[in-house]
Amino acid sequence: MLFRGFTTVRDAGGCDWGLAKAVDEGTLIGPRILFSGHALSQTGGHGDMRERGDEALVSCGCCHGTNVTLGRVCDGVPEVRKAARDELRKGASQIKIMASGGVASPTDRLSNLQFSIEETKALVEEASNAGTYVCAHAYTAQAIRRALECGVRSIEHGNLIDAETLDLLIAKDAFLVPTLVTYDRIRAEGVEAGMPAALVDKVADILERGVEALALADGKGAQICFGSDLLGTMHKHQSAEFAIRSRVQTPEAILRSATATFAELTGLQGKVGCIAEGAYADLVVVAKEKSPLDDITVLCNPESILMVVKDGRIELDRRRKQ
Repeated sequence: MLFRGFTTVRDAGGCDWGLAKAVDEGTLIGPRILFSGHALSQTGGHGDMRERGDEALVSCGCCHGTNVTLGRVCDGVPEVRKAARDELRKGASQIKIMASGGVASPTDRLSNLQFSIEETKALVEEASNAGTYVCAHAYTAQAIRRALECGVRSIEHGNLIDAETLDLLIAKDAFLVPTLVTYDRIRAEGVEAGMPAALVDKVADILERGVEALALADGKGAQICFGSDLLGTMHKHQSAEFAIRSRVQTPEAILRSATATFAELTGLQGKVGCIAEGAYADLVVVAKEKSPLDDITVLCNPESILMVVKDGRIELDRRRKQ
C-alpha cells in the first residue's frame, strides 16, 4: 500500500495492534494504520460467518473465546459495551459495527437492519467516551438513516442511499466512504478466490447502484472519503478505485477524498492530507507530465509514482531507475 502512495490508511475490521505497532516501530514497511480491531456484529449479522448448520463461534483460548475472524459477535447493551471497550483497550482507533446485512455473510439479507437502536447508541457512547467515533457498514437508506440518527459518524459502502438520507448525512456532519472497487474485483475474481457463484452474481447491480450513489453524494456536496474494502489477494487492486470514481467525480474531488477529507474524518487535520508546518511530511511525487489533476487514473499504475515520502523519510524512489 505504501508503494502505491497510501501513507496512512484506516482499516475497518481485521487489523490489530500488532501489525500497526510493527509498522510504527519500523519492523514492517507500510502505511501508518488506524485500525478498528474486530468489526462488531450481532448474532446472525454481517460479521457472524457461521453457516446455518454451525453452532459454536470460531474461537481459541488466546482470544478468550471471541470470534477470531474479522468480526466479533455481541448482543445486548451490556455485551456490546464490553466488546467496544475491549477493542478500544486493544488500541482500536475507531469502532466498526455492522449496521445492515451484507454481500459476503452467509445467513443475512442485504436489507436486514442490525443492532438495535439502544445497542447502536451504546456503541456510539463508548466510542465518544474514548474520544473517537463509530463507523458503520450499511447499504440501505433505512439502515444508514438509523445509524446516523444514533450518532454514527462514518457510513461504509452506502450503495443504496437516497437523496433524503444524504441530506441527513450532511446535516449530521457525517461522512460517506464508498468502496466500489471491491464489487468490481469480486465480479472478476470472486469465484477464483473461493466465493460462491451466487454471491458473485449479486455484486454487479450493487456496483452500479454504488456509482449512482457516489454521483448523488458528490452533487449534494457530502463529505466523501476514499475506500476500497478489498480482502486477501485483491489488495493489489486498491488504486483501481480512482478509475471507477472518475466516472462521476472530478480528479480534484477524488484526490480530496483520499487526503483532506480523510484527515477530517480521522481527526488528523494538519497532520495528513496537507503540506504544512507541523504535518507528518508525507508526500507522493508523480512525474510532471502525469499529473493526477489532469488524469486521476495515473494513480492506478504504481509505476507512475516516482517517490513516496513518509514522516520525512524517502520510502520509495523510482527516480534512480530512470
